[in-house]
Amino acid sequence: ARARTVGELLAPTSPFDKKCGRENWTVAFAPDGSYLAWSQGHRIVKLVPWAQCLNNFLLHGAKDGADAASARLPRQGSDSGQRSRPCEHLIDCGDIVWGLAFGSSVPEKQSRCVNIEWHRFKFGQDQLLLATGLNNGRIKIWDVYTGKLLLNLMDHTEVVRDLTFAPDGSLILVSASRDKTLRVWDLKDDGNMMKVLRGHPNWVYGCAFSPDSSILCSVGASKAVFLWDMDKYSMLRKLEGHHNDVVACEFSPDGALLATASYDTRVYVWDPHTGVILREFGHLFPAPTPIFAGGANDRWVRSVCFSHDGLHVASLADDKMVRFWRIDEEYPVQVAPLNNGLCCAFSTDGSVLAAGQDGSVYFWATPSQVCSLQHLCRMAIRRVMPTSQVKNLPIPCKVLEFLCYQI
Repeated sequence: ARARTVGELLAPTSPFDKKCGRENWTVAFAPDGSYLAWSQGHRIVKLVPWAQCLNNFLLHGAKDGADAASARLPRQGSDSGQRSRPCEHLIDCGDIVWGLAFGSSVPEKQSRCVNIEWHRFKFGQDQLLLATGLNNGRIKIWDVYTGKLLLNLMDHTEVVRDLTFAPDGSLILVSASRDKTLRVWDLKDDGNMMKVLRGHPNWVYGCAFSPDSSILCSVGASKAVFLWDMDKYSMLRKLEGHHNDVVACEFSPDGALLATASYDTRVYVWDPHTGVILREFGHLFPAPTPIFAGGANDRWVRSVCFSHDGLHVASLADDKMVRFWRIDEEYPVQVAPLNNGLCCAFSTDGSVLAAGQDGSVYFWATPSQVCSLQHLCRMAIRRVMPTSQVKNLPIPCKVLEFLCYQI
C-alpha cells in the first residue's frame, strides 16, 4: 500500500547555493510535541511549532502546506509570537549541523500527557532545550522558546554525528562523534562533561537511550552494536549479526526491543537483554551474502525509527523508498517514494513520520492499525521489567509465551 502524504516543508533555495552541502542529516520532534526542528543544510536549523504546521497541512493540502506554514507561523519578535505561544526560529549554528536533539527537565512520559502544563523557568529547571552537533566537533545548546545560545560544549575533536537526551528529565546528554568516542554531559551542571565512553574502533554514527534511561545503544563504522550501562558507564555487551557498518538505532517505547539499520541492506529488531535477533527486515532480495554485504550497493539503509505504539518501524534506504513495517510481519505494510532520504523520526504522538532530504522535510501518515491484545499486554508489562524478570515470573508457560516477543 502507498503511504498517505501529509505535507512538506521545503528549504529556501538561493542562486549561490551549491547542490552539495544542503543535506538534511537530522530531524527531531520535541518530547511534548510542541516543536519540529530540522537542519536545512549548511549551518541553519529551523524550529517550527508543530501543531500550527500540521493545521496548515490539513487546511491547505499536502503540496501547498510548506508555503502556508512559512507564511502563517508567528516569527520571533512579532506581536503574535509572544512567550506564551510557540514561535518559529531560524538558528545559525556557525557550522554544518549533523545532529539534533530536544531535551527537557520534564520526564518524557510526563511530557506526552495531554494535560501537562509547561512552565518556562530558569535554565536547568524546567526548560525546553535544543542541542546541535556540529562539523567542527562543538555542541551548541539553545533555548527553544527564545532561540538564544545557552552553552557551547567543546571536547570532541571530530564531527559530532548524533545526540540523544536521557528521557527521564535529568538533562543528561550523550554525543556520538567521529573521534570514536561517546561523551556524557550534565546540562544541569553547566554542561559539565561527566564521562567518555570508549570502545568503538572507528567513527560512531548514532546513539539512543532506552526509555528508562538505564541503557545506551551506540552504533558506528563497525558491524557490532554496543550497549552501555548508564549507571556504571560501562559496556554491557556487543550485539553481533550485521555484515556492514551500523548507522542508526532506536529502542521501542517499552524498552523490550531495539531496531538497528545497516549498510548491509537490513534492519534487525533485537531483544537487547538477550542479544537475540527477533526480526529481520530486508531491503534487497535476495539478501546479499556476508561476503558481498560489505560493498557499496543501492539498498543501504540510512535511518530507522520506532513508532510510539511499539507496533511499527520506519526505514529509509538508498533505493529511494520509505518503508513502514509491522514488527510481526515480514514485508512492509506501506511504502512511499523519497529521493536521497537521510533521516526520519516519528512525531511525538506517532501519527506522522518526518523524513529529511536535501534541506527539506516530507511527512507521511503512520499506518493506523489497532494493536492486538497480546501487543498491549506485552507493552504494559515490558515497560516495567526486562526479559529476564518476565521469564522468572511464577505464571504458566503459555502466559509467559504470550507476554514475550518471539522470533
